[in-house]
Amino acid sequence: MAHLPASLLILNGKSADNQPLREAVSLLRDEGVALHVRITWEKGDPARYVQEARRLGVETVIAGGGDGTVNEVSSALLQLAAPQRPALGILPLGTANDFATSVGIPEALDQALKLAIAGNAVDIDMAKVNDQTCFINMATGGFGTRITSETPEKLKAALGGVSYVIHGLMRMDALKPDRCEIHGENFHWQGDALAIGIGNGRQAGGGQQLCPEALINDGLLQLRIFTGEELLPALLSTLKPDEENPNIIDAASSWFTIQAPHDITFNLDGEPLSGRTFKIEILPAALRCRLPPDCPLLR
Repeated sequence: MAHLPASLLILNGKSADNQPLREAVSLLRDEGVALHVRITWEKGDPARYVQEARRLGVETVIAGGGDGTVNEVSSALLQLAAPQRPALGILPLGTANDFATSVGIPEALDQALKLAIAGNAVDIDMAKVNDQTCFINMATGGFGTRITSETPEKLKAALGGVSYVIHGLMRMDALKPDRCEIHGENFHWQGDALAIGIGNGRQAGGGQQLCPEALINDGLLQLRIFTGEELLPALLSTLKPDEENPNIIDAASSWFTIQAPHDITFNLDGEPLSGRTFKIEILPAALRCRLPPDCPLLR
């Protein structure tokens, strides 16, 4: 692998002492691969390291962490001019790793790292909210968002994605819908939403398949609404819902607007954003990402 161009790994500080990862990095370096490693300490570090990656001239920036790290690194890459923009590699090290799981990144660290460095780079879409905040996987709103943001870190560390479901069952007293109005291309809906998923990827919240038809390179966002009449499917959405269920609304559009009479919160790959009005639009072919050849999210 000595002929491969240089890469820079931006590693979430929580994984700095990961011994198998250290061994995988050392092995690649012994094989002649130029692999820089930077550790994050606080918010904003990924953006600074992406600027360093540009100065170093690396061809790939690898996001080592969970969905939040992948989102922060990909958003920082978007700030670079396209000719100077390295490809995105993904090393899943978080609690849920929803985006990495959806696109088929290997769980084994050595395989994931080799894919991130040497895999084929393909164009993928991203999404922008209110002309400022971006996400690569999914925006989720409603009860599910409150649960994922409130789930204790110790519970997530011990149980992984299932911790969200367990914590949700413990918080059934807080289960209430949000009244809102949603527009898209040839789409309009108004009512009480228990949970909303607007996806470029397919799953969120530790494996919940909120947008099972989403693709990351079709120029569209997938929308799924769980209406207020159907409570448990929004929480236990790992069970495949009946496609004929009238309390599940699906749509696809290159943009959606959401308006509510009160503040609601969307979780953008781990980044909360609150307000009463949201415009979410797709950014076609925004990044190049190194993905497996059999990635299920590519058209």
